[in-house]
Amino acid sequence: MENDLIFIDVEKKMLTANGPLKLMIQTSIQMGELVALFGNSGAGKTTLLRILAGLVAPDKGMIRFGNKVWFDSANQVNVAPQKRNISLMFQDFALFPNMTVEQNIRFAQSEKNESLINDLLGIFDLTEFRHRKPNGLSGGQKQRVALARALARKPQLLLLDEPLSALDAQMRNSLQHEIAKAHQLLGVTTLLVSHDLNEVFRLATRVICLENGIITRNGIPDEVFSHNNISGKVQITGQIARIDKQDTLFLVTVIAENNQIIKVIAFENDLEDLKPGDPVIVFSKAFNPMISKLIT
Repeated sequence: MENDLIFIDVEKKMLTANGPLKLMIQTSIQMGELVALFGNSGAGKTTLLRILAGLVAPDKGMIRFGNKVWFDSANQVNVAPQKRNISLMFQDFALFPNMTVEQNIRFAQSEKNESLINDLLGIFDLTEFRHRKPNGLSGGQKQRVALARALARKPQLLLLDEPLSALDAQMRNSLQHEIAKAHQLLGVTTLLVSHDLNEVFRLATRVICLENGIITRNGIPDEVFSHNNISGKVQITGQIARIDKQDTLFLVTVIAENNQIIKVIAFENDLEDLKPGDPVIVFSKAFNPMISKLIT
């Protein structure tokens, strides 16, 4: 039903590091989805987030959130950002240094909801730090506060622009778990810009790939990034570190999430388009581990 969809059909001329580019996006997002936007720098991902937030106006087109029109160039409709009930979070979490963790989170609420604040403190493991100010927190803890604050206003749409990119692998893994838990509990529709394939596979129900301002692929991560449809219960993404020949076979070393090392036996024909540095997916098929290149 249209009331359960975010409909996007916009065009916007952009100036990127590689020169002029025209963003042309037509897609729809199901309410409650967690959708990843994936693509190279300059593809238009952040610009699309800013357009949805109302910070940048498209040159033409329409954005409809359920039955509410947020933007319509034909009828000169452009709903102000503060009336769209969105939360937008960039890499710079911009906490108020003179406020405690609890006060930073509460500040985002137009209608105070202490129960939700307590829930968010618990989800993001911040309860014991609720009275501490940002200068007494680690980088990961500050990021947790920023995420909790983004969710505190109960937005209809949560926009995350690579929120975890500055963190180490262990901290990213922990926060990915907490984002997934918060999304499940609160059900907020979320768009996440990410360059981390593990993050996309772990969090996203769907991924939209942008290239040179247009959508090139759109679907569930397994289908979008794999050469073929892969079945099997075990699916791990990672990057090839080494390929070693052993008699008639090859031993492929893959570095996966949390720097986990996976060794996969492969035949020569399995490695025709694989080399060290390639992103891959390791999966099980008939109880045998298999390896396949990811399309990025």
